[in-house]
Amino acid sequence: MSRLFSTRPGDDGLPGPERRLAVLALILGTLMAVVDVTMINIALPSIARDLDVSAARAVWVTNLYQIVCAAFLLVCASFSEMVSRRRLYVAGLALFVLASLGAALARSLEWLLVFRALQGLGAAATLSIGPSLYRSIFPTRLLGSALGLSALVVAGGYAAGPALGGLVLSVLSWPWLFALHLPLGLVSLWLAWRALPRETGRRGGFDGRGALGSVIMLGSFFLAMDTLGHAAPLWQSLAWLALSVVSGALFLRRQRRASHPLLPPRLFQVARFRLAVSASGLAFVGQGLAFVALTFLFQQEMGLSPLHTAWLFTPWPVAIMLVGPMAGRLADRVNPSVMASLGLVLLMLGLASLALLPPGAGLLDSLWRMALCGIGFGLFQPPNNREMMTSAPRELSTSASGVLSTTRTVGQSLGVALVGAFLAASAPVQMTLWIGCFACLLALLASLARMPLAGAAQGHGQPSAAAPPEQGAEQQGTMAAHPLSRSPHEHPGRH
Repeated sequence: MSRLFSTRPGDDGLPGPERRLAVLALILGTLMAVVDVTMINIALPSIARDLDVSAARAVWVTNLYQIVCAAFLLVCASFSEMVSRRRLYVAGLALFVLASLGAALARSLEWLLVFRALQGLGAAATLSIGPSLYRSIFPTRLLGSALGLSALVVAGGYAAGPALGGLVLSVLSWPWLFALHLPLGLVSLWLAWRALPRETGRRGGFDGRGALGSVIMLGSFFLAMDTLGHAAPLWQSLAWLALSVVSGALFLRRQRRASHPLLPPRLFQVARFRLAVSASGLAFVGQGLAFVALTFLFQQEMGLSPLHTAWLFTPWPVAIMLVGPMAGRLADRVNPSVMASLGLVLLMLGLASLALLPPGAGLLDSLWRMALCGIGFGLFQPPNNREMMTSAPRELSTSASGVLSTTRTVGQSLGVALVGAFLAASAPVQMTLWIGCFACLLALLASLARMPLAGAAQGHGQPSAAAPPEQGAEQQGTMAAHPLSRSPHEHPGRH
């Protein structure tokens, strides 16, 4: 851990001692946003009972948060370039904390949903630019290790959320789950304002029409996935999906013409970036699908209780917590795509072993299969995230960060929706796990395709900007780790 805060001559990013407070601010902000999802899920029955609403309506306490957060990821990433990432991160944290207070005080479902939407917007502001802030805080030589730490935090949050929610609800009522964010949020706010890199926002307009198109495109996509996953009438899913496709086409057309596009087209002209995005999205389809499918497998097929099911899920995030930081460190030294590809192989084998799990299998037989999946995903995610962030031009770091967060959310939602669709069609739950294996296989093919490109890039000193596409991927620039390679408006040092 101490090497993350070491300083060498020529390092970009913040000086070693200043990194500690900055990364602590990111850790606390990420933990709040991640823990909130799994923690509140546990409280949905209590919320439905106390507010006298149906379980179907109470589910929107979770759905609305996730939909708003996902729909605004790209918008927030782009907006941060105008106001600076530090200001947007602090504003997002402040909104999240104030909305948490409002949710804790809400006494009707309608007001609770309003504050949950505001929480989602605040979470989008912090999660969309988190990876780019890691790139600004840490030198390029340590970026893999830093993103491994980020993977540990996210996995720890997902693992701790249900347990923390259950513990609080055993002694207190559900509003206290929201109130927990207040002290943690205030500390995170102080740290973020004091320690995050100070920058000068770029001059120029904001792509308002592109932002509206992005929100409609992503929002309608997640509504389509939600209706599909909950076995709603097919016409509803198709209507939302059609709206997403049409708005998406208009959005992409707008991006080619806008002077300051939300999603710069030249970002996807980098082959390494495109392949890393493809691998990430497909891998998260597999993970999102597995998390829902395994709940049905353990409880309906194997007859286990919800408590036993919760324990069986524990090895997956715990394995990510243990393996992720190590994979990040190795990705700083060896070809990251090799590590990511090995992780995808293990994840695919783990999902296949779960699909073949016999109905009468014991707990230990299930635990090692879950651990294998976690080890595989832990080996894949930090190196792949490093590839996404270092292959993008440095001046497009915030856009790459928004794409990273959006890809993760889209992949997970698509995986969940596929489970719902297959179960609605009375397909065996094991079949959905085989679909997850197929998604991981496609991710593996994308990862293997970029292996020579990543190896060549590493041999040239980890470039952070790509040459124009007509020069070929082999001739990508090598302006990665030198401080002079920053964009003119980026000043990571503290004033």
